[in-house]
Amino acid sequence: MSAQESFDVVVVGSGAAGAMAALRAAERGLSVLIVEKERKFGGTSAVSGGVMWVPNHGLDGDVGDTREAALEYLRAIITVPVNAARLEAYVDMAPLMLAFLNAAGVPVASGVWPDYFPDRPGARSDRSLVVPTFDGRRLGDSVYPAMREQYNRFKLFGRYAMDLTETFTLMMQAKGWRRTVTNILRRYWLDRETRKVGRRDRRFTQGAALMGEIYEKVLARGVELRTETALVELQTDAQGRVCALEVDNYGRRYTIAARHGVVLAAGGFEWNQELRERFYPVPGRTRHSSTPEDANRGEALIAGEKIGASTEHTEQGWWIPTMQLPMPRASNFHEIHQAAFDVGRPHSLCVNRKGVRFVNEATGYDRFGQAMVADHLATGANCPCWLVFDATFREKFSAGGLMPNVLMPDAKVPGDWWGHYLFRAESLADLARQIHVPVDALEKSVARMNAHAASGTDPEFGRGGNAYDRMFGDPGVAPNPCLGAIAKAPFYAVPINNGDLGTKGGLRCDERARVLDGAGVPIGNLYAAGNCAGSPFGDCYPGAGATIGPALTFGFVAANDIAERAGNSASARGDEDQSAHEGEIVA
Repeated sequence: MSAQESFDVVVVGSGAAGAMAALRAAERGLSVLIVEKERKFGGTSAVSGGVMWVPNHGLDGDVGDTREAALEYLRAIITVPVNAARLEAYVDMAPLMLAFLNAAGVPVASGVWPDYFPDRPGARSDRSLVVPTFDGRRLGDSVYPAMREQYNRFKLFGRYAMDLTETFTLMMQAKGWRRTVTNILRRYWLDRETRKVGRRDRRFTQGAALMGEIYEKVLARGVELRTETALVELQTDAQGRVCALEVDNYGRRYTIAARHGVVLAAGGFEWNQELRERFYPVPGRTRHSSTPEDANRGEALIAGEKIGASTEHTEQGWWIPTMQLPMPRASNFHEIHQAAFDVGRPHSLCVNRKGVRFVNEATGYDRFGQAMVADHLATGANCPCWLVFDATFREKFSAGGLMPNVLMPDAKVPGDWWGHYLFRAESLADLARQIHVPVDALEKSVARMNAHAASGTDPEFGRGGNAYDRMFGDPGVAPNPCLGAIAKAPFYAVPINNGDLGTKGGLRCDERARVLDGAGVPIGNLYAAGNCAGSPFGDCYPGAGATIGPALTFGFVAANDIAERAGNSASARGDEDQSAHEGEIVA
């Protein structure tokens, strides 16, 4: 690994965007290196839900969706100026990216998941796609433990892998949920050979399934992956084109030349407090993010800005409500828990610190976060807000990391949680006093919610008024599955932070994924994809998978542009001949 080494393409970051850029570039016959600063590869994508939002995908011969319908929907929900050519490129190229994934052998299935603005023109319920469970040991026993492992919150009892169907079955205690638990446990304990290798479940689900499938193909095509290798700076030639990058491996710095392109795919800046303070109207704390701790610190954005790159949409995050609790058996350390769907369950409501509702709690998690920001700017009394619920809710539903009563009764809740991480009282008035919310205001908010539950209609915010809201309600609650009375003592409250799934803004790019300078001119040989780049959707979150869909698509687009510039148009058969060598992971 001398200073003279070079590759056709160097990819910074090993998440979905980087993996796709590497896979496509290698398929086009280019030599590729992925550098990843963390000890585990797979990025934030590997610990995500693994959903891809792909309009007009045509899976299973479905021709119901169209380019025009997708653009109509996106134009109806985006409220800030965006690059129209880049938005259209996403709609046009995402189906081609998906076709490439399928041709490469990655299985993809469509789900019934409503777009997050289901009442807008062009909305559908089939644009969110998933990859089925992947056998991690297909990567090899020395490789599969090196992929970033799912959070405890996505595993049963912090140990056993669950796919999305199993997750939602247990989350709702749907019919047959006990059988689902039994099957999950049986699968794991009967897999004795894997437990000889390590404790990790061989079943890669959700984001791990997606990344496992892609990396099996990436490594088979001879792509080299170096972990513990962080970007320090980008280097340019006399013409201002990016020609190399300096990296750091445990303090040892060296230079890698990139003959045809560098693809920045290293995630956003949500773990950089200085950048949050610079860009966000309500900065929040890095610790409230639900992405891997201290991972996405904006190094690629900073390196890009140093050579003249511009940014866009940096005031926005991919918001999601979160809460924190002590880690099991390590109470001085904390885990962040998502509460995306918990905040909209019946028998609960959310109030700001004045005791006043401010949002349709069952709305999409990104819109929930936007409402928190807007309310805080207006009142100064949000971020955090409070999720308030009663014993009926507590019996059945989780509240972030607080499992339902059937799994974690109050008697088993650690004593140091009460009055610090969660609160309980026999009356709403006592609860209000504990959380320092005006008693009258909270009682009035609850009384109004109880009236809405009885009528089945929420005239304040429309909770439960569309298909997305109702998807995560309780079908056993009538007349509105999202509205239930908050009436049964004891009453509970947990603080809800404005967390995130990453940042929406980043380096400004064009429709070919090229990074642009302040004048809108592409910086030679420099590309960005994923949360390194500004979202093509501006300020909105169209549907489940709207982070990974563009990440994959613009990683694909970047690789195509690099290959075309390099004059490499190798046939698919020729690529296959070149890709017989196994890839490797190098520390």
